[in-house]
Amino acid sequence: MITKQRVIELAEERMKERDNGLFIVDLTISASNVIRLELDKHNGGVTVEDCVSVSRNIEHNLDREEADFELHVSSAGLDKPLRVHAQYVKNVGRGLDVKLKSGETAGGTLVEAGESAIVLETEEKRQIEGKKKKETVVIRKEVPFVDIAEARVVISFK
Repeated sequence: MITKQRVIELAEERMKERDNGLFIVDLTISASNVIRLELDKHNGGVTVEDCVSVSRNIEHNLDREEADFELHVSSAGLDKPLRVHAQYVKNVGRGLDVKLKSGETAGGTLVEAGESAIVLETEEKRQIEGKKKKETVVIRKEVPFVDIAEARVVISFK
């Protein structure tokens, strides 16, 4: 039987050898032994070589005689929500759209990714007492991880 722990050990063994900031975002193993492993990297993006290297280490160290399997190793992808703390840390400084468990939404620039919460920053024009013109005000909002249903990086082509 193929266990998650064994696949994680093999993946981490190769990621440690590569020493380029790779980390596991998600791992699933179906009842029919379809293994899906998603990777991300602290700096930059996951390369094809990263995926091939991790895939080969897993494939060469699992015994197909014991249990046949299908293996898919890929990058986490820009279109998918953030799922692990390291992804939030990696994306500090980027725009984020957040759906809260309460149904509300929040958005802004991710300026901090702490252990228990993130901090989003937005700018608004507001009327300041005693001033004729509206002024831009920076608003910071702390969002605890336990309140986040989904968070996605805002993709911008500017």
